[in-house]
Amino acid sequence: MNCQCGEVVTPGLLDVFKARQWLIDAASPLDSIEDISLDSAAGRVLAQTVVAPLDMPGVDNSAMDGYALRLADYHASLGGAGLLVLQRVPAGAGVLLLPAGGCARIFTGAPVPVGADTVVPQERVTLDQHGHVHLEGALVKGANIRRQGEETCAGTQLLAAGEYLNAASIALLASHGIDTVSVKRRLRVALLSTGDELIAPGALRSPGQVYDSNRAMLNVLLAQAQCDVVDLGVTADSPHALHHAFDHAQSAADVVLCTGGVSVGEEDHVRPVIEQRGGLHFHGVAMKPGKPFAFGYLDAGRFSVTPLIALPGNPVASLVGWQLLALPFIHVMQGRRPMALQRYSVKAGFAKRGPRGRCELLRVVLDGSNEEPVAQLAGGQGSHMLSAASQAHGYLMVNADTDVVEGGDYVYYPISQFAA
Repeated sequence: MNCQCGEVVTPGLLDVFKARQWLIDAASPLDSIEDISLDSAAGRVLAQTVVAPLDMPGVDNSAMDGYALRLADYHASLGGAGLLVLQRVPAGAGVLLLPAGGCARIFTGAPVPVGADTVVPQERVTLDQHGHVHLEGALVKGANIRRQGEETCAGTQLLAAGEYLNAASIALLASHGIDTVSVKRRLRVALLSTGDELIAPGALRSPGQVYDSNRAMLNVLLAQAQCDVVDLGVTADSPHALHHAFDHAQSAADVVLCTGGVSVGEEDHVRPVIEQRGGLHFHGVAMKPGKPFAFGYLDAGRFSVTPLIALPGNPVASLVGWQLLALPFIHVMQGRRPMALQRYSVKAGFAKRGPRGRCELLRVVLDGSNEEPVAQLAGGQGSHMLSAASQAHGYLMVNADTDVVEGGDYVYYPISQFAA
């Protein structure tokens, strides 16, 4: 990573949106590219713009089951015997020539015969005993025909570099016969938890020990973000252990993600170790939970630095820090365009004393039983309380020094937007 920010810790607490933008601006996309099959491209990021090799549709085709005809022939037959069905055109057939004075039975996706200029839905057609069709209602020339190239023309941009490949975009590529794509290499993220009190789930627990939920959570979140995880386990609360862990992390990964030990207590060693090994861009964000969030780098020489994101040890604070701040940084490093935050106004179904000195992200559920959705607290709001976070639909953001008034309007951020 070519870090261009100053190496000084930002004084005071940084506004959450300024911190988010700072991280986006500081991220440098990976240069490494690989060619992979379309079958394994889900969740990957396009490295190169893809140009359409075909017109889509490739020929004029029918938008529905019905009858293809020449509108002038239909008008000429008014008052007569109707139009005789002279052809049958299923999907996959070649392009036929429509004889004058007749029509073609046609099916959805089938090529429209040359000479036909209208398709009539089958429910507006009656067929008499002589095989002639009689139509109901007015006809509009060109109706129900998908024109060649109306979606894309050969040579035009199909997908831009930086696109995240989801099911729809993969289907679009497949529809053009593309079976191989150039994508960014998967980002390697070294993950470690810090804390002498942490033990692995399943281990026997002694008084004072805590199961490591952060690493379990972040392993899932990194996998959802299509990262390759280098799981370094739990590191002891000591400078020596942290130096050793960061040595390994630098050599194995593109980004280092650690949790815990980033506050300002006597046993919080992450910050001073980062400062010794590289530097901090900022430490402390004006949000609750998540204040101890830090961003810096590990320096391995003049041309080699590894960005480091230090999340708080409290699990909900770690989760919020990942979603609002770390994830957009990861996206840019992957070559993706960071998504704008989805937010809208909802009413609070509760009253609560507001935060002091920083904004607060309350974990809430939406009650849709009324005409307008109402936000209710999902449970206890402590930064250690995962039960509420596991039930929440989103975050209600409350500005600093602002009380929550029942029935008042507040900005709501759906959690679903952070899923990938």
